[in-house]
Amino acid sequence: MNARDINNSEEDNGNQSRINAAGLINSTLEKLWLQCYSAMASGDYIQWNVKLDSIWAILGGDEPEDGDVEKAINNLDMKIYETGYLGKSQKGGFVKEVNPKRSLQYQLLKKKSLFLRRLQNKQGKGTAYHSEDDYDFD
Repeated sequence: MNARDINNSEEDNGNQSRINAAGLINSTLEKLWLQCYSAMASGDYIQWNVKLDSIWAILGGDEPEDGDVEKAINNLDMKIYETGYLGKSQKGGFVKEVNPKRSLQYQLLKKKSLFLRRLQNKQGKGTAYHSEDDYDFD
């Protein structure tokens, strides 16, 4: 019998290995997070929210439809949408009006970011993965 390295083996059905697929997902998530932080830092709330929605599209696939997590993210989205336009300013003729709820939008987007980062970690796709074995110090 031939010993196979589990980290390099392909699935029996010829599909891409699970480890490689997980690596691609994590790489994609990391790129999206970097884009989120960039949009956050530049005050581009529209892009920040779009990137968070992209992250949810990846993580949400591992959550039950209409489950508690989906309900929570939908609730956050509704709160964000209720604050109005996410752009830096609204044009009204020659006058630019800043959305008076801009700081609330920032807080809600930050809350959505933390919610998704915690979900990613809970699913074992993030930076704070915990295994039951990690706490066995005997």
